[in-house]
Amino acid sequence: MRAIPAELCVKCKGNKLLCGLRACPILERFRSTISVVNKIYNKNEIEGSTPPSIVIGEKNYPKISVSFNIPPDIYGEEAKNYENPKGWWGKASIYDIINYRTSLLSNIFEVKIEDVWKLYEKELSLAAVSEKPVQSESKIDGTILPKLRFDGYVLPRGPSAKTQNLEVIENPKINKTLDKLIFDDIKAEDAVVKLYHDIKDVYTIINALSLGLLGVKKNRKLVPTRWAITAVDSIIAKNLLQKIRNYQEISEVEVYYQKYLGNYFHVILYPSAYQVSWIEIWHPLSLWASELTISELTENYWGEYSTMDGGYMAARLAVLEYLDNIKRSAGVIIIREITSEYFAPLGNWHIRETVRKAMENKIGKFQDLENAISFVNQRLNAKKIDLKNLNSIKRILKQKSIDQFFK
Repeated sequence: MRAIPAELCVKCKGNKLLCGLRACPILERFRSTISVVNKIYNKNEIEGSTPPSIVIGEKNYPKISVSFNIPPDIYGEEAKNYENPKGWWGKASIYDIINYRTSLLSNIFEVKIEDVWKLYEKELSLAAVSEKPVQSESKIDGTILPKLRFDGYVLPRGPSAKTQNLEVIENPKINKTLDKLIFDDIKAEDAVVKLYHDIKDVYTIINALSLGLLGVKKNRKLVPTRWAITAVDSIIAKNLLQKIRNYQEISEVEVYYQKYLGNYFHVILYPSAYQVSWIEIWHPLSLWASELTISELTENYWGEYSTMDGGYMAARLAVLEYLDNIKRSAGVIIIREITSEYFAPLGNWHIRETVRKAMENKIGKFQDLENAISFVNQRLNAKKIDLKNLNSIKRILKQKSIDQFFK
């Protein structure tokens, strides 16, 4: 996350808010972590319901760590709040989400990537794809202490402990399609698409793929969560794009908009064969930027990217879902502004969900792409930026002019 100058923290001590944030992220994280540690102080047995929440690590691959997350002494539907991207959207602040995430105890154990069926037999993988929170119990090894880094980089992580034994003590509720796919011997890509069309829940699908519950049985392995997120976005988008390429183009330029957690999204759709420009505008003191920074990514008709970016893949999926829903093709420009309100990395879920909400909020129609770009330009928080000077935008406008010349 973004660096807050250490001298500000020393002067502020969490009281004066010299960094410009409305609450001290260090103290917020510390309070949450202390709360968890107080619940489990001098205990070696932890109980609670996983929301569900599980993370497959990638360090030391192919022998990796699994974090099975439990909010101590939180049960039933209340536990769902601790990992609920769709439920959080528009309701939970960045501080709420940090508190939820740091209130989970990560019960860590190591496995080999081939240990898919061992996790299945203990119902750990089933608990992670359950449609409802699942009560679990962990016997932990060692003392748990809150850890806090005063280096200007604050991550929304709670305490962790090695687990000696982890048990699921409540029956997981599994979607019928997923339950069937666990025993089907079909390619993982086909299983992801089939499951998506049935339940539309990418988060369950990500966990299912990550835990090796999908695919040809002899090839199944645990997949680090970070890899699984991008893989699921990519697989579903590929399936949608195969249909969208055959749809008729939209007839006019449309602009969509939504904001959440200090991220502001404008989406422009214009008459064209499928192509995408992804523009990120990072404001000073936002998550990764110390000065105003612009990054650009492009994708052509064939699905070839100039670079790979997980945030783009999440936003792209949301737009493709919309195009498939209206049965139209279009050229796409996605403009993401990240302001200083966004100070902690929260994952790609909020990008996916915010762009989904943006596609429900059309704010303008235009006959001309240049006018639409000017309209969005005037709405940006970064007033000094001229979108028409960006390489990806200039390329689109030049291409449009050539098309018009030959008409």
